[in-house]
Amino acid sequence: MDLHIAGRKAIVCASSQGLGRACALSLSREGVQVFVNGRTEDKLRATAAAIQAETGHPVVPVVADIMTEAGRATLVAACPDADILVNNNAGPTPGKFEDWAREDYLQVFEQNMLPAALLIRALLPGMRARRYGRIVNITSAMVKSPNPHQGLSTAARTALTALCKAISREVVVDNVTINNLLPERIDTGRQQYLIERQARIDGTTLEAARAKLVDTIAAKRFGRPEEFADLCAYLCSEQASFICGQNIQVDGGSYRGIV
Repeated sequence: MDLHIAGRKAIVCASSQGLGRACALSLSREGVQVFVNGRTEDKLRATAAAIQAETGHPVVPVVADIMTEAGRATLVAACPDADILVNNNAGPTPGKFEDWAREDYLQVFEQNMLPAALLIRALLPGMRARRYGRIVNITSAMVKSPNPHQGLSTAARTALTALCKAISREVVVDNVTINNLLPERIDTGRQQYLIERQARIDGTTLEAARAKLVDTIAAKRFGRPEEFADLCAYLCSEQASFICGQNIQVDGGSYRGIV
């Protein structure tokens, strides 16, 4: 399917690895000029070069920490007329409610809510004026299926979800859509970290911990990053202009609810 986004410009946050990298690659395959982002210059430049070599389309590395005002300004300055914004950032370390202090809540909002909100604020006026914009927030299955050990992640990502729902109805008339992708158990470095954590908790092997987590998935396998990324690319397409304000789960059918 031709997504009709060749020649568009996209900022993909935290895209030197994991889901961000997969989304950058999928968009680049569609002919989008992608601006990849990360904090480690060597790793980011290697990612940009690898994606460009595979797709043949220009990929621009932008070294910037999106948790800082200066970093966000650098990223926006590199691509002020972005047609597509994919918000992404690593989640907080799982833990226990009784261990989280005020500083932990402030940190997680600086990490998983404010960067996305402020990047949207910076780029949204231009998207509306040009009458094309696609914003995809990579959040978490925890938005709709909260677990106690992921309470910090749930708090910040749900706040972002509510904010974006509030503004999505206002901007869709200008052909700007805002949607959220909710991953769960996608086979990335983050998932490997969770496997290692589970192995420590259970005092077992990595293989046993992986099998235990796989068993929680209805599809009985981990998701592939490219499956997630291709859905992201579709949400950025011309064809997806009537999809707005949605939370779309990519979880192998594991969510038990109906809404």
